[in-house]
Amino acid sequence: MDAERLHETATELRLATFRLARRLRTVRAVDSRNAAMSDAQLAVLGALRAHGRHSLTALADRERVTAPTMSSVVTGLEEQGLAVRIPDDQDRRRVHVEITPAGERVVAETLELRTQLIMAEITELDLTADELTLLHEASILMRKLADQ
Repeated sequence: MDAERLHETATELRLATFRLARRLRTVRAVDSRNAAMSDAQLAVLGALRAHGRHSLTALADRERVTAPTMSSVVTGLEEQGLAVRIPDDQDRRRVHVEITPAGERVVAETLELRTQLIMAEITELDLTADELTLLHEASILMRKLADQ
């Protein structure tokens, strides 16, 4: 691929990804407990749901924030009943964070709402079978890029 084509592709991917991500972030499961949930809190819940119990330090590293910032995020989740801190059995200075069943529900409902939004958008576009296949293949490539 020549440099100009690579630059154009990267630019289009950046713009499309940013716009879609911004729209998806507006959709989340909301009830009286989590009406003020931040994107950071939802990201932490998602990480806990996907990867299980983490130390505060590991969560901070995963989300690329400082330990004090992560502590604040977790405190907010605890106040909403979506996560709990669990002292380490071996080292009392160390604390683990675990998602609660309520937190699991918020993440699952949010993911489903976001999937439904994308499905509605795809349906509205009235894509052909070939276009839908191409979109599916592109999503696999985007996942590879995101997971790098």
